[in-house]
Amino acid sequence: MQLRYVFTELRSGLRRNLSMHVAVILTLFVSLTLAGCGMLLQRQADKTAEALGNELQILVNLCVVDDPAPDGNCASGAATDPQRKEIERALEDSPEVESFEYQTQAEGFEEAQDIPQYEPYFDGPDPIITEEDWPAQYWITLKDPKEAEGVKSAVTGLEGVSAIKDQRDDLEPVFGIIDALKYGSWIGSGLLLLASLLLVANTIRLAAMARRREIGIMRLVGASTLYIAFPFLLESLVTAAIGVALTAGALAAFTKFAIMDGLADVIEFVPWIGWDEYVESLIGLVPPGIVILGPALTLIPTLLLTRKYIKV
Repeated sequence: MQLRYVFTELRSGLRRNLSMHVAVILTLFVSLTLAGCGMLLQRQADKTAEALGNELQILVNLCVVDDPAPDGNCASGAATDPQRKEIERALEDSPEVESFEYQTQAEGFEEAQDIPQYEPYFDGPDPIITEEDWPAQYWITLKDPKEAEGVKSAVTGLEGVSAIKDQRDDLEPVFGIIDALKYGSWIGSGLLLLASLLLVANTIRLAAMARRREIGIMRLVGASTLYIAFPFLLESLVTAAIGVALTAGALAAFTKFAIMDGLADVIEFVPWIGWDEYVESLIGLVPPGIVILGPALTLIPTLLLTRKYIKV
């Protein structure tokens, strides 16, 4: 195969259909950027759940004197030792429990006084909350942060249990926002990727029509399909390379300025993604990275459609 001819045709094809190639590059750039943002947000959600999941515990409040629970679990008053043993037996038997820790009323009350928003309840000669009002508690650490329904159902309804609080509920709004952004970026990316495929098909069709005389002559002299299609494949590869390069720059800017220098400085208790996740979004295999996805979106339709359009 004569490389001089191939590169001459490549240069000619890019110049002849410049506006169409620019449209493909821009559409590919936007769609790949949205797809990359979706991958980064997915990694952020996984990283947040992985890092904070084991720290967010299930809190079981025990009954206190003169504070009956609505369901009657505290009808006998404060939780007794036999009731505590029954609760501990249920926690030990639950396969979802990694460990649990008992906190007395005095220990919990002392810790609560160090929390600024609780100070008004403890101040004054007649405080709203006293040590007798503060419940003894079990702090439960889960084996899998996503599996908690079993342990909650195991202690629900037991005598001596006043309330159950799932600390993971505090992060539900955060995860909801991340999921909404993630799915929104994937939907937008999918629509734009479809537009990219249509633009690639139109570009190939127009390029083949512009070269129909040359293609006919090459067919007459016995040129192979690969020899004729190779310039089209190179055009698609160049288009994909430019789109991927622009996307890599946009995702790097998003990671650096929006995440590392933005949200990471504002919300410090959440572990944020960094350059490792950025590299994963580019070369990751599941889902396909941007470096793989970009060329695939141009080369695959080119391979399929050139066989149709170069038959003269």
